[in-house]
Amino acid sequence: MKKIRISAVSYTNTKPFLYGIQHTDIINKIDLSLDIPADCAQKLIDDRVDIGLIPVAAILNLPHWEIVSDYCIGAVGAVNSVFIFSNCDIHDITKLQLDPQSRSSNNLARVLLKNFWKVDPELITNAKDYSIADDATTAFVQIGDRTFGKKDKYPFVYDLAEKWQKFTGLPFVFAAWIANKSISQDFIEEFNKALKIGLDHRAELLKELPAVADFDLEDYLMYKLDFDLTDSKKKALHLFLDYVKAL
Repeated sequence: MKKIRISAVSYTNTKPFLYGIQHTDIINKIDLSLDIPADCAQKLIDDRVDIGLIPVAAILNLPHWEIVSDYCIGAVGAVNSVFIFSNCDIHDITKLQLDPQSRSSNNLARVLLKNFWKVDPELITNAKDYSIADDATTAFVQIGDRTFGKKDKYPFVYDLAEKWQKFTGLPFVFAAWIANKSISQDFIEEFNKALKIGLDHRAELLKELPAVADFDLEDYLMYKLDFDLTDSKKKALHLFLDYVKAL
C-alpha cells in the first residue's frame, strides 16, 4: 500500500499528536516529515505531501482542501505561545515585524490590528532579525517554542488567541489537519485514533520532555492548548478566513 505523506509541525504543541503517531501502527502507513508551519503549508500546496498540519490561513492557497481530523492546534482564550511583543502600547506602534515561520499568526495579527485595535502600522516581512525591535515603536510577532519564557521580557505582550476571543467571542484554530485530496475513510479513522491516543497520554509525554526555564509545559499542553476541533472552532476558522480575505 502506498504510504500517505504527512507533514507535521515540529513545535512542542504538536508533541501529543506525534506521540500517538509514533506509538501506534499508523507510523508504518505514513511518510512523516517535521517542519516549521510555513513549510508544512508549502509542502501541501506543492503536493509534496497529502496531509499537513498547516496554519489555517494557508487553506486559501489550496485549490482543494478537506479537514481530515477531529483534532487541531487551537485555544479557548490565551494560548501562551503566539504573541505580539512590544516596547510600547499596541496603539503606538509604527512597525510590526512578522514571524517568518508563520502564516496564520501573522494574518491573525493583521486581522486584529485592522478590526480590533484599529491601527495601521507598517508591516515588515524581511527584517534582518525580526525578533529584535530596532526602535521604541517597533513590535514583532513570534510564535511557538521561541516564545517560551519571554512574557516577562517586554513591557507590552499581547496573546493573539486571547485577543481574538475578546474580539469575536470564539476560540481560535491555529493549525488543522488538512488534505489536498480525498483520503480514505478507513485511514482517517485510524489516524484520528492515533491522535487521540497521543492526547490521552500527555501526562506520560510530559515526563519525557525536558523542562523549560520560566515556562510551565504542563499548563501549556494540558490547559492552554485545546485540541478538539469543535463546531465553535470550525465557525472561528471560517470567520478568520473571511477576515483574511478582506485584508
